[in-house]
Amino acid sequence: MFLYVLLRLTVVVLAMVLIGLVVVVGTDRLRRSRRDVRRRARAIAPAAAVLVVVLSTNSVARRVVPDGSHIVGIRATFGVDATWWIYELEGGFLPWLQSFETAALTAYFSFIYVYGYVFLLVFPVLAYLALPDTRPVRELLVAYSLNYALGLLCYLLVIAYGPRNVMPELVDALMYDAYPRYQHLTRQVNRNTNVFPSLHTSLAVTVALVAYRTRETYPLWYPIAAVLGLSVAVSTMYLGIHWAIDVVAGAVLAAVSVALAARLVGRFSPGELLGRFSVEGLLGRLSLRERLER
Repeated sequence: MFLYVLLRLTVVVLAMVLIGLVVVVGTDRLRRSRRDVRRRARAIAPAAAVLVVVLSTNSVARRVVPDGSHIVGIRATFGVDATWWIYELEGGFLPWLQSFETAALTAYFSFIYVYGYVFLLVFPVLAYLALPDTRPVRELLVAYSLNYALGLLCYLLVIAYGPRNVMPELVDALMYDAYPRYQHLTRQVNRNTNVFPSLHTSLAVTVALVAYRTRETYPLWYPIAAVLGLSVAVSTMYLGIHWAIDVVAGAVLAAVSVALAARLVGRFSPGELLGRFSVEGLLGRLSLRERLER
């Protein structure tokens, strides 16, 4: 069943991405970008490599956190159990939100949570790759890395169970009740204590913020990203997966990640860093030092 759901996800998101590339990017820009694809790939390679490392580390850590004795010891010593604090602060907000439940809303938010979210992450990478300037795609990849890295730190230090674990009699698992097949996919990445902050929200808001920064280049993409980003954030609460506080924290994490990415990208180019540590670079600095000493 997992392979079937994964295949379905791949096909649907691929179709959405292709439509988005034609409508948002345009066939002319896509055709022109083919001539320069190697240079752009080389330019984004360092940021992409960092993201791969962060994702790999995140994947391993998420599996280890609930069971690894060393990690459990760290959480017991330094971690903060925020579950009941969140519960007391929010009160009955999620049960109130779910009181508006309809079959149509559940279908929409379930689609957004699974398919819309993946499309929101994948599409802008390809759209920005179609631009001669690689800075937007590099900023986006670095912002993704920061989201996952800082999010993992929060998961390590903040212990918080999801609303369906705390008050199952009041909050329904609407998506899983209506579409139980999605459990085969989400249980691969979700953990009961990994809810603060909401990474679904932080990454969706990250895409919307970067879309706002590039709205002059892709004017149609920004409203699409804004609507999808807001829908993703609401879906996590409506479906009973995250607390509202998780969503707010996710939005803050997104803002921090985008701001840091904007400052980090371009400060040092890969070529400059390699030149500093190459043999020619070292010999050049030694020669310069000798001349200055004379």
